[in-house]
Amino acid sequence: MINQLRGKGVFGDAVLDAMAKVPRHLFLETALDYMAYEDKALPIKCGQTISQPSTVAFQSELLDAKPDMKVLEVGTGSGYQTAVLCAMGLRVFTIERQKELFDISKARLSALRYRAKCFLGDGYAGLPEYSPFDRIIITCGAPEVPQALLDQLKTGGVMVIPVGGTRQEMTRIEKRGPAPSDLLIQHFGDCTFVPMVKKLAYRAL
Repeated sequence: MINQLRGKGVFGDAVLDAMAKVPRHLFLETALDYMAYEDKALPIKCGQTISQPSTVAFQSELLDAKPDMKVLEVGTGSGYQTAVLCAMGLRVFTIERQKELFDISKARLSALRYRAKCFLGDGYAGLPEYSPFDRIIITCGAPEVPQALLDQLKTGGVMVIPVGGTRQEMTRIEKRGPAPSDLLIQHFGDCTFVPMVKKLAYRAL
């Protein structure tokens, strides 16, 4: 898998070292184990997906994060991206709106000794009580950049977010000051993520 990532242009040692340490097969349903290290997005519970390794690596590399930085992840999902961020030495706060996924990923991350702080909540709202964050990563497609998340990003901080509708554009935002004109916005090509949805999800009884 690591050789595949290098072939796709991911060269950062910190990211590749972290991904080499995280056992992706433990974040999948057992029936999909045999595809764990292929560069494919795979289904998980609640109609969600675990991103393909190259996407996880690419987003992680765009963060340009240094050990001990405080990172907010929106969309815990399976917990795989969370684990990679933890393996990079980051202090991870992760939020998931689906209760079933939250319960599974929190227990999984704890069992594997990844010390992320997990929250059930609305990703659009973020975690203002724990802000500001050095980095924010969104692992679902947002129709626009949520202002609440920008407000929780430290000056000098970086957000990586897929922005758009059915297809999104991978977007990196550097917050250089308090005004909208201080944002440095860069685009890194098309991508496809499950949509970012407001509010908590509730299963019908």
